[in-house]
Amino acid sequence: MQATTKQTYRSFQYFYLAAFLSNGSLFPLLAVFLQEEKQLDPVLVGLIVAAIPLVNTVMEPVWGLLSDYTQKPLRLLAAALAAAAALAFIYLFYDHYAMLLIGMLAIAVFQAAVIPLSDSMALSFVEQHKLVYGNIRLWGAIGFAVASFLLGYITDFVGTVDVIFIAYGLFLLLALPALRKFPRQGYDIARVSMKEGLHTLRKNKPFMLFLVSNFLIFGPILANNFYFGTFILAAGGTLSAVGIAFFLGAGSEAPFMKLAHMIIGKMSILHVVILSAAVSGARWVLYMFDPSLTIIFITTIIQGLSIGLYVPAALLYIRSAAPSSVQATAIALYSAVGTGLGNALFNLMGGMVLEFATVYHMYALFAATTFIGVGILFIVKRMMGAAKGKRGVA
Repeated sequence: MQATTKQTYRSFQYFYLAAFLSNGSLFPLLAVFLQEEKQLDPVLVGLIVAAIPLVNTVMEPVWGLLSDYTQKPLRLLAAALAAAAALAFIYLFYDHYAMLLIGMLAIAVFQAAVIPLSDSMALSFVEQHKLVYGNIRLWGAIGFAVASFLLGYITDFVGTVDVIFIAYGLFLLLALPALRKFPRQGYDIARVSMKEGLHTLRKNKPFMLFLVSNFLIFGPILANNFYFGTFILAAGGTLSAVGIAFFLGAGSEAPFMKLAHMIIGKMSILHVVILSAAVSGARWVLYMFDPSLTIIFITTIIQGLSIGLYVPAALLYIRSAAPSSVQATAIALYSAVGTGLGNALFNLMGGMVLEFATVYHMYALFAATTFIGVGILFIVKRMMGAAKGKRGVA
């Protein structure tokens, strides 16, 4: 590997570490901050937390479209990092609910740019230089695990949850120096119109079906992060057990992300996506039957197999399925459907199930939708095989 290429590769790894250190600092304890520091009722806290993925649903495709249109993803990413950090520092001074809601929505607008734009540039870079995306993305899993674990202890030590916004903003600013070594552009292509980009993707039936499956599979995964603490407490665990479980789950993703490229090379992209999604579904089935805390802790480690393989494999599929002229738009749509719309809807559905039933019924819902998503993936696989057969005949 050439020295310049190696520097860029290390810069991407550092960027993902810093970016996910920021996420791990803020989001696991955000609800606690709003309830304890700002004295909001749980219903109002839920509205703020649920609004974040809804903003992602709208803004992630917008950032992707802006990147495809302007061909300046690096400048957009730098501006988003700086703006989100500044808004986080200001957020500590808000007291009224309206300002807390608007302020969080403003942070979410710029936060929504970070992952789609960085993923677009990272995937382009590793494809060009024949490198492994999983070796970059695993640093994000490490960052989130470390931050979520440490911030719990730090907030106890300083006696205030305010520190999560300070840590979030500082880590975003610490990510900025890495951009100096990033490629100037994600890819060399002609400028495309936003309308043309969306029209191109809408005509790609396997791509659109994959988005539906991602909604059904990744939405429950993200909703589980919100309700997992409730599940552990229902199983007789403590708040300390919740923190340890999150650390084990997020930390286990890193080694599987490192192995993802090798596994994909042996099994194909869609086979890996199907396998990892099926593991997630099996986990939700197990949770339906009130397992012991020991079993729950073991399954948090298995999370590495489901998420650690699913994330890089799904991104590689999006990369291969979408035309090069709309790469950032495709990745942003994929992210918005799963981490945005899927996250919001399954959080809402999970809350409704808990209102009228139990957490075990919620996991039954997650299991059902996940396996529906797996079924759709088999349809996508068959469509891709048929398309290849036609090209072979031609």
